[in-house]
Amino acid sequence: MDCRDSVVSCLSWILITGGVAYLLHQTRNHTKYGRYVSAEGRCCPAKLGWFLQEVPAFLVPLLLLLAEDPGTNRTGTGRTLLLCTFMLHYFHRSFIYAFLTRGRPVPLPIVLYAAIFCSLNGFLQGHHLLHCARFQHTWLTDARMAAGFLLFLLGMAVNIHSDHILRSLRKPGETVYRIPRGGMFEFVSGANFFGEMLEWFGYAVAVCSLPSFAFALFTVCSIGPRAYQHHRDYQQRFKDYPRSRKAVIPFILSHRCRSVHGGTHSCV
Repeated sequence: MDCRDSVVSCLSWILITGGVAYLLHQTRNHTKYGRYVSAEGRCCPAKLGWFLQEVPAFLVPLLLLLAEDPGTNRTGTGRTLLLCTFMLHYFHRSFIYAFLTRGRPVPLPIVLYAAIFCSLNGFLQGHHLLHCARFQHTWLTDARMAAGFLLFLLGMAVNIHSDHILRSLRKPGETVYRIPRGGMFEFVSGANFFGEMLEWFGYAVAVCSLPSFAFALFTVCSIGPRAYQHHRDYQQRFKDYPRSRKAVIPFILSHRCRSVHGGTHSCV
């Protein structure tokens, strides 16, 4: 298959503009899933919902990879390795995390929108890496690529460990909220979100392309505000919530809430 430059460019800019628009939307409204929506209405069980919405980002690149003619050159190996890095995240999210989660049911529209996004992004990252990207024969010793891989693996480890901590807060069937402790949660309220943002920033550094940076930006714009919302919610729920914790970036960004008239809260 030839490289579809116009399609790659168009989808990349859709990610960028869509991410910024989503960021602005989340400064005014909570995205309606998880703790911010009741389980009433048309919802999908958490395990099935997470599987259905995440698995396209694994299957679409896999199909593109299987349709590719076998290559033996080192630059082809580099493209395949980077694509497998992308797929590794979504393999875990689809086939491991989805069946371990103890979260709330997911509204069907959220599942549908997420599945469409994962399908398009899976195609964008897969097609660009397999048919458009070009690497030097010295890619294996490239410091930038090595640093990107290291950041990706570090972020994935933080993400998986943080998800484990969150699951451990609940017994099967429970939907209560407790203060997460340990790991990166000692520094930020959104440790799982921080790990995922670090993953895709590392991926963008390794690939160094418009599609990879567009995806990294979209990730920050979509789950960064989510971490702030969780941080604010924790502060409102728990009077003894650790005051030293930041929202999503260790030692830098924070959200603080104070009581105001009428028992409501003001957060800055």
